[in-house]
Amino acid sequence: MGVRLVVVDDHRLLAEALASALKLRGHRVLAAAAPTAGAAELVVGRAPEVCLFGTAAPAAPGAFDPVARIKRERPQLAVVVLGPVPSPRGIAAAFAAGASGYVRHDERIEGVERALLKARAGEAAVAPQLLAGAFAELLNPAAQPDDEAQRLLRLLTRREVEVLVRVAEGEDTRLIAEGMGIASSTARTHVQRVLMKLGVGSRLEAAALAARTGLLDRAVPSQRRPR
Repeated sequence: MGVRLVVVDDHRLLAEALASALKLRGHRVLAAAAPTAGAAELVVGRAPEVCLFGTAAPAAPGAFDPVARIKRERPQLAVVVLGPVPSPRGIAAAFAAGASGYVRHDERIEGVERALLKARAGEAAVAPQLLAGAFAELLNPAAQPDDEAQRLLRLLTRREVEVLVRVAEGEDTRLIAEGMGIASSTARTHVQRVLMKLGVGSRLEAAALAARTGLLDRAVPSQRRPR
């Protein structure tokens, strides 16, 4: 017996193509729609047995908020996520939101169909190799690159961070000195130390580096000028 389902994806063309392929295989597609951001209301209203939920960014914040809402309002409804090769965080986020399965978007239609049938039957629909890969990465995580902003902050004293904030906001040496209550020569020395530690040759480069790495957002309030 075919599955009664709703297909949603951020790309309408893909949602409609999947719906057509599944209809040809005897499944009843109640709706095919995009984007996934509006999926919850549609799925809750149509009340299918399974929702096939396509996403291009499974690790993005809030990617599975619609899934969580669907499961809150229709706990008996199964959701199968269709997405790219995910990170362990992506798989974890999908299942934490209440998904019953995860299928790679390069899977053949037969694999998608098997996942839908397993999910409707109350089984976990996820390929063993995906789970194995996820567990392997979680148990042996790859080294993460150091946070550039944090690394740069560790190079600077609190006063030098304040100087950098003022430089980024366009203050010249005189204004820096007045604002910090120090001599112009001392302010100039602080600026030169900041440039040297950051490995840049000008104030403009220092400001650009601070903005690009998010360093200014990490400066504590006392190191910022009052707005």
